[in-house]
Amino acid sequence: MHNLGQDFLTDSLFIPHGHCYLWKPSLVWLNIISDSLIALVYYSIPIALVYFVHKRKDFPFKWILLLFGAFIVSCGTTHLMDVWTLWHPTYWLSTFIKCITAIISLYTAIALLPIIPQAIALPSPAQLEAANSQLKLTLKELENTQAQLIQTEKMSSLGQLVAGIAHEINNPVSFIDGNVFIVNEYTKNLFNLIALYQEGDRHLPLKIKAYIEEIDLDFIQEDLPKILSSIKMGANRISKLVLSLRNFSRLDEAEKKEVDIHEGLDSTLLILQNRLETEGNYPDIQIIKQYGNLPKIECYPGQLNQVFMNILNNSIDTLKESGIGCNLSVVNVKITNNQELKNYNPQIRICTEVLDTNQVIIRIADNGCGMTEEIKRKIFDPFFTTKPVGSGTGLGMSISYQIINKHGGQIKCISVPLQGTEFIIQIPIQIKSI
Repeated sequence: MHNLGQDFLTDSLFIPHGHCYLWKPSLVWLNIISDSLIALVYYSIPIALVYFVHKRKDFPFKWILLLFGAFIVSCGTTHLMDVWTLWHPTYWLSTFIKCITAIISLYTAIALLPIIPQAIALPSPAQLEAANSQLKLTLKELENTQAQLIQTEKMSSLGQLVAGIAHEINNPVSFIDGNVFIVNEYTKNLFNLIALYQEGDRHLPLKIKAYIEEIDLDFIQEDLPKILSSIKMGANRISKLVLSLRNFSRLDEAEKKEVDIHEGLDSTLLILQNRLETEGNYPDIQIIKQYGNLPKIECYPGQLNQVFMNILNNSIDTLKESGIGCNLSVVNVKITNNQELKNYNPQIRICTEVLDTNQVIIRIADNGCGMTEEIKRKIFDPFFTTKPVGSGTGLGMSISYQIINKHGGQIKCISVPLQGTEFIIQIPIQIKSI
């Protein structure tokens, strides 16, 4: 064993490898430089592999990379031994290192065989990019769905609140409306009694005559019926508003049913009445209705009313912004002072018609500032808004688009700067099953 160790490390039994090159300097140095560079490159590769494994702890085949590193290190060592044996003929040691390299390379090749199918199964960069794109699309759809659910929940809560208020208001209004008629009859009877009394006794006591003059009985007889009539008109107005609130909320009806969409439009307009009226120096917004003879439409009425509310609200906002400083071709005037505001005639035109036997169209147009092409392209994008921070979420038109799409219809926006904006809603008379 001692002799074997000496033979393994000794260099006395052989001649150095440089004798094969006749110690020609050019040939010797060429081998030294070549083998040294190859060894240096071999040693640098495992360093890169170890760094990669350290950084990518999720890599599934890191052990094979470490095995590759060992194989490459042993290959580099064989080249260093080729340089060493130029002067020191330790060929047993050199051969032993080559034997270790052969064993490692063989084991690496065998270990690599079962990994190849798994590596082939890994997604390619193109597949990863496609999956990433699909994931982004899914995430965007999830955000849109989440936003719609939030908005739908808000509208549902608003609908419940509106329906509750409408129910609570309806009871006292019904009481007032019913009793105004009775009070009016009682008043007529009392006035008739006073008239008969005055006819039967023309010589009334001075005290009564003085009191009649003090309270101005003739004026009371003339004005009290007018007051009662005004009270009745106010009660009727509140009753209509309550009915509109109930029609708008649609909580007492099935989710999908046949309705007259004109009722939904009128209810929405009545709820927005205060926004349509004169505000400061700005004139009333005129509503022009051009309703066609529409059949009842099978739809989700609460959701469709939400679309009308979103579009009409945006139109009102646009017209009020137009009144602040927008050149309008309709009125051919720039709104800059009170004198020119008198020439400003803001309008919203609502037209409905039957397109064919299966489709109806609702057009809602205003004569406001209009939109640029860039804004028009983004009008149905989620969270896009031109309103100041805190004035809008940018979800109204996006949700309106999804609601109309849910009905199997289409919604389009036609707008030209300085020439107003028109939304065209086209929905089927009979909603498609979804």
